[in-house]
Amino acid sequence: MNRIDLAFQGSQKILSIYFSAGYPNPDDTITIIKALQSSGVDMIEIGLPFSDPLADGPTIQKSSTKALRNGMSTEKLFQQLENVRNEVDIPLVLMGYFNPMIQYGIESFCQKCESVGIDGLIIPDLPVEIYDEKYKSLFDQHGLYNMFLITPQTSDDRIRYIDNISNGFIYMVSSASVTGAKSSFGEIQTKYFNRIANMNLKTPQLVGFGISNSSTFEAATKFSKGAIIGSAFIKFLEKEGVMEIEKFVKSIR
Repeated sequence: MNRIDLAFQGSQKILSIYFSAGYPNPDDTITIIKALQSSGVDMIEIGLPFSDPLADGPTIQKSSTKALRNGMSTEKLFQQLENVRNEVDIPLVLMGYFNPMIQYGIESFCQKCESVGIDGLIIPDLPVEIYDEKYKSLFDQHGLYNMFLITPQTSDDRIRYIDNISNGFIYMVSSASVTGAKSSFGEIQTKYFNRIANMNLKTPQLVGFGISNSSTFEAATKFSKGAIIGSAFIKFLEKEGVMEIEKFVKSIR
């Protein structure tokens, strides 16, 4: 069974943390992953740095740019992850844009993901129809889930289509804007969370974009299975460093 499915079997709300590979320092990747696991995080999203990140807010863009300057690349990340499964057993998801994967060679990329123990991918710029038609069988062959994003503007029909072909979870974007930490959710977001909850989808949802503290985590998980934190964690790393990760996790739940 895929580790993502295992994570969703428990009753606890899922806390997933995103960070950019190669940030703050080029060799921090494994240190961060191990610290997040030991702090009680349920899942980790590792950002593959890219020079033109469409959906990312300023915090993640900045960390991505620094990671690229630090020499981070797809190949280097795979090298760093080579023995990660000797010490880490929670789900690991790679989040990145499709272009670097195409450049690497999509088949080689999937093979490498499988060999290092990646459980799934989030590729914001890969349209669901193209994935379904061209790549789903390849991902399935390598035991990789591909998670899709929905926003408040996504139609019910499209959400049903995504739900139908999804494995793992649906990434429920809390607003149609770029990523970034917010202190609370407004009425529009709450209505959206309610709308999705009432659709009774077969695939569990995680809320991302705007989760920054225990109150936004609680609000986001009231109607979903869990939440993803990115920008707030990256800001914390910049300010406090990798040795204080447990403090961040404990501040969320």
